[in-house]
Parts: sequence; structure tokens; C-alpha cells
Amino acid sequence: MATRGEQGFMRSMNFGKHHPNSILIALLLSAGVATSAFAANGENATTPSEGLFLTQIVILVIVGRLLGEFMVRIGQPSIMGQIIGGVLLGPSVLGEILPDFQAMMFPAGDAQKSMINAVAQLGILFLLLLAGMETDLGLAQRMRRAAFGVSFTGIVVPFAAGFALGELLPASLLPDPEKRLVASLFLGTALSISSVKIVASVVREMDFMRRNIGQLIVASAIIDDTVGWVIISVTFSLAEKGAVELPTLAKSVVGTLVFMGLSFTIGRRVVFEIIRWTNDRFKSDLPVLSAIIATMGVMAIITNLIGVHTVLGAFVAGILVGQSPILTRQIDTQLRALTTALFMPVFFGLTGLQTDLTVVRDPAILLLASGLIVIASIGKFGGAFLGGRFGGFSTSEAIALGCGMNARGSTEVIVASIGLSVGVLDQRLFSIIVAMAVVTTMMMPPTLRWALARLPVREEERNRLESEEFEKASYLANFERILLAVDRSKNGNLASRISGFLAAVRQMPVTVLRIDDETKRPPNAERSDADGVTTFVDQVKATATKAVAQSDTDSATPADVHVTGRKKDGDLERALSESAEKGHDLMIIGAEPAVADAGGLDERFTKMTSSFQGTVAITFSRGRVPENDNELRILVPVSGTERSTRAVEFASAIAKAAGCEIAVVYVTDPQQLVRMPRLSDMSDLHKEAFKRVDKIAAYYGLDIGKTVERGTSPELAILRNARRRRANLIILGVSRQAGTRLSYGGIANSLIDAADRSIIVIEAEK
Repeated sequence: MATRGEQGFMRSMNFGKHHPNSILIALLLSAGVATSAFAANGENATTPSEGLFLTQIVILVIVGRLLGEFMVRIGQPSIMGQIIGGVLLGPSVLGEILPDFQAMMFPAGDAQKSMINAVAQLGILFLLLLAGMETDLGLAQRMRRAAFGVSFTGIVVPFAAGFALGELLPASLLPDPEKRLVASLFLGTALSISSVKIVASVVREMDFMRRNIGQLIVASAIIDDTVGWVIISVTFSLAEKGAVELPTLAKSVVGTLVFMGLSFTIGRRVVFEIIRWTNDRFKSDLPVLSAIIATMGVMAIITNLIGVHTVLGAFVAGILVGQSPILTRQIDTQLRALTTALFMPVFFGLTGLQTDLTVVRDPAILLLASGLIVIASIGKFGGAFLGGRFGGFSTSEAIALGCGMNARGSTEVIVASIGLSVGVLDQRLFSIIVAMAVVTTMMMPPTLRWALARLPVREEERNRLESEEFEKASYLANFERILLAVDRSKNGNLASRISGFLAAVRQMPVTVLRIDDETKRPPNAERSDADGVTTFVDQVKATATKAVAQSDTDSATPADVHVTGRKKDGDLERALSESAEKGHDLMIIGAEPAVADAGGLDERFTKMTSSFQGTVAITFSRGRVPENDNELRILVPVSGTERSTRAVEFASAIAKAAGCEIAVVYVTDPQQLVRMPRLSDMSDLHKEAFKRVDKIAAYYGLDIGKTVERGTSPELAILRNARRRRANLIILGVSRQAGTRLSYGGIANSLIDAADRSIIVIEAEK
């Protein structure tokens, strides 16, 4: 039987069989029935109900998802829907319409609230972990000068305004007037930080992420977030003590600086090794996800021990995880799914539940809320605008900066929740800050769209956009990890050098797997332990480190070179299959014998390529391979096909790392020559192919020579051009032919059999 609250609820909503179906109404009605059942089971205030807890979770998740979807459809961030959903379910709306029903759904008892609060607190850590993973430190580094200027003024101006407001607030608005300083710090922080998640999503949505101003907005927001969490962590330590104690403050500040310094040096490498080791050694489902959660927990505990809030540890852990060079896409998908589906709607929904907008009935509170929104907007806009103008940006660009930085979103909500939890903010101030965050966040997308639409494209932007457009469609960008399958032979040495070059240019981690076959050892091969990988690991590291050191860019450092070894335990085919499952998507093979006695590739290569579900490149070391990298001379045959163009990119990355010469030769098809009556018609065949080569050359900053060879035999034309250019390495894009034995077609097979110089074939059609 329905309770009086439920009957009133049904009457107020006119819910009957002739009323249109409503998901939210049905949901709330079902929740009311379920809640009544739990209450009727004799639950009391000191004993939490698991059934009621699950009902609350379901309600918050569904309402948050529905309203979040609505917000996205009208051009607003989805978290606004989750917060508004909580407000609708809280005392501001449902509590006013049906107070008994609302109190029954979300009772005020500490025992019941502690259950869902625990999920919300865990949600804060996951939200900060995800925010850290989305933080692009490389972007902040590239834009550091302008971004620090915008961030500095964008933080100082609104922080000073918020702090002054806190100092001027009447004592009646503070829960503890003795903690006025800490309350002022919380207000200053809440007004000064931008939400990098909201900012980045709007800039990305408008396709301005690769424009100068878009990158500056996001980079400034990243710095805002990072500095803000340091400030709020120190402020939290002051809130716990209730006053400014110099020893405590020194411990928090020094501890934070040491923690940040160790995290971005030693910790960066440690986190990557944890992810790599867990991924490569564990066979159970989702081991990396468990490792990341454990890492986040440990770093949060460390920050708690040094006297700052756990959110800083979670945020820094997310940054380090996001910089991991392997499995970032899988990690991001898994964590984003868990956080988005559960923790975000619960945390933001609970924030809305704790927000009581009925306090604005008091004219003084309404005036304070309006003033806070105005101060927050003008302070943040003005600070970012001044930073942009001082940084040499135009008025239009500075306006876009001011509009873009004026979004609080999730950041201020978390700050307000922390302030409420430690008792420096009361329910009124908490509700006002949440309202400010909602209003400023919903103002940001339309104002930023308006400001960005008025900005012209600069010449240097156009050039960089073309370069970044190439990277977006890059063939090599699809690869994450290299598996180097080698033995101690000349082929293995060449494969190791090639892997080192790619590791340097593309920052791809390399795993070395020894594949020595003692029964087929070539006479000149050096005898060694078949499972020893140290020599090859050192060789790859040395090659990559040297290439990074000689690079004319600051995009990579020797610390970005990750090379590990793996023993071949048991069956080789099984080891290769497992490697592909662990995220290795490019295998470079260097082994002998490579060619069978009867011609064609050795049978072992057929088994290896069949076992590895990824792209394969095979090296054939012939003649003299110079020890000095810059003495290499690379030749790439092209024919206008996609695989030959991809081979040019593969070769260009190697040439960039080695600092060596590279050229392409367009080899015409004899059948096409017969059909072409004029020389001008024939020249058109390679024109488009050379255009694509020029784009690759521009991206890697190379001068690629281009020639056309004519003849009845493409393989002879390639070798003739190689001798003329004194090329010592031919890189050929191939496709695997159908059949039980590995074959790459007539031209590739002929070159492999007859060439007197080194060759690399790469399967460039996958």
C-alpha cells in the first residue's frame, strides 16, 4: 500500500493510465515504493539499508544520465545535467514539493549517508585521476611562456577578489568565524580555478584544439588546475589545524614540492614500469586497471601523510598514467567507462542533493550569490584578458582567452565539497559556490564559441595545422609498441638499429625477444645464450639515445626511450601470439637464415608472421652497413599505392633519427608505358605520388630526392637507381600474398633474392 507521501506524489504529478509516460516520474515512483519497503522492514537510523543505498545509486545514475544527455544535446557539458539532477532530487525542488518523500529517499541519518558518501569520495579520486590523464603536459610545455602569464593573472585577480570577499563576509555567514582565513582561501581558490575538463571539451568540440589560441586556453587551464590542487591541498591542511601553524604549513608546502618533484622524475619511470610489468606478466582480465587504481591509492595516501588532500595524489597519478607510452587508449577507455557510468553521476548528483537553493529566498543571500557570480566572471575574464594582452595577443584573442577560462564546472564543485566536509563552508556558502559553478560553466560554451568564431587563422598556424593534420592521419601513429624478434646475426643487428631509430622518433617502447634457432645457426653467427637479450637491449637503447641527443627538437628526451627484454619461454609461436595480445602491434624481425635454400623466405618466417597479429617488418642485411648512422643512404621505391606511401613514412622516420640521406624512385609499370602515347601522360602518373612524398618530407623536415626510372623490369630499375645513388638500404612497402607460404610478390621476392645491399620489407597494407 502506498504511503501518504507516495499518494501525494502521485496526485501532484497527475500520474495515471491516461497520462503520457514519463521516465523520470516512473523512476521516482518506483523508488518511492522500494524505499517504503525498506523502511517497513524495520530499518532504523543507526542501521543503514543496503536496499536503500542501491536505490539511491540507481536513481542518481539514471537521472544523471538522462539530464546529462539533454545537456549535451543543447550544447552544454553533461556534468551540468548531473548536478541539476541532484538539485531536482534535493531539498531545492523535490524537498519543497514532497518533503516527506524526499526525506524518505535520501534520509539525513549519518549511518545511511555514510554509504553513498563513501562512493562519492572515491568518485572524487577517480575524477581527478581521469582529469590528470587528460592533462597534456607537452602542450603546457610548448605554450609555457604565454600560458604561465595567462594563468598567473587569471589566478591572482579572481583569487584576490574571492579572498577579499571572504574577509568581508559577515561572521553570521561563516560556520566558524575562527576559521575565516581558511574560508577566505577556499573562496579565493573556488573563484580562481578553471575546469580543464570543460575547457578542453568545448575547445575540442569547436575544432580549435590545434589553433594557437585553443592550445593556449587549454594549456592555461592545465596550469590553473595543477596550481589550484596544490593550493587547495595546502589549504585543506590549514583547515584541519584550524589556524596557521608555521611548522604544519612548512611541512605541507615542502612535502608538496618534494612529492611533485619526485613524481615527475623518478615516479614517472616507476609508474610506466608498473604498467608495463603488470601488462606483460599477468594473464587475468584487466590487470593494468588494477595496477593504476593501486598506484592512485598509494599516491593519494602519500599526499595524505604529508598533510595535503588526497586529490593531489590522484591528480598527479593521472598525469603520470596519461604519459605512459603503452596501452594508453585501452587504459583511458576502461577508466573512462567506470568513472563516467558510476562515479560522475553519483558524485555530482550528491553535490546537487547537498545544494539547497532555497537559501536565496533571503535577500542578503541572493545578493551575495549574485555578487559572487559577477565577481567570479569579471575576475576570471579580466585576469585572463590582461594576461593575453600582456603576452602580445590581439584584443580578439584576449577576449577568447577570458571567455574560455571562465568555466568552473567540476573543479569548483570538488573544492566546495572539500570545504563543506572540513567545516569551513556552511550549507549556504556551499550552495552559493555550486550555483556559481553551474552558472559560469553554462555561460562559457556559447561565449567561447562566439569569441573563437571571430578569430582569423595566422600563417604560422596554417603551417602547423597542416603538419598536425598529417600526424592525425599518420601511418606510424597507429603503432604503440615494437616487438623486436632477433638473433645474433647481421640481420638482427640491423633490426636493432631500426628499432632504436623508431623508438627515438616515435617514442614507442621496444621489447626484445631472442628467437635463436640452434638447429639453423649460420656458420658465421656468434654462439651465445639463446635467451640472452642484454646485448640487444643495450644496442637499441644506445641507438635511440644517440638519435634523441642529436635531434633538433625538444619533443623527446633520453628518458622517453623504453627498452626491455623478454625470454622466449617455450614455443616461439605462442610467445609471438601473447606479445600481440599485450599490445605489441609492430614486429621487426632480424634473423638468419632468412632465405630458404630453394629460394623465397625461410619457413620459420611463415610461422612467425602467422602467429603475430600485427604489422611485420623484416630486415635483410647485405653488403656493408655503415656504423655511422648519418652514412646510411635510404632508397624507397614508390608506385602511387598506399603501401608504398606508408613505406616512405616508415623510411622517413628512420632517416630523421639517423640524420641520413633519403630518396624515392618512382618505377613505372611496363604495361602502362605501352598504353601511354606521350611522355607527358607518363609524367602524370608519378605527380600525385610525389605530392604525398613532399608532405611526408615537410612533416619530418627532410629533403627527399625524387627520380623516375623506366624499364621493363621494376626490380632491375630499383637496383640500378640504388647503385647510382650509392644507396645502402632499400625500404619496400609490401603486402602479404595469399598462400600457405609467406610471400610478398614477385618484385619483393626478386629483390630479397638478388639484391647486393640491405633491404627492409614492411607490410604496409594493414
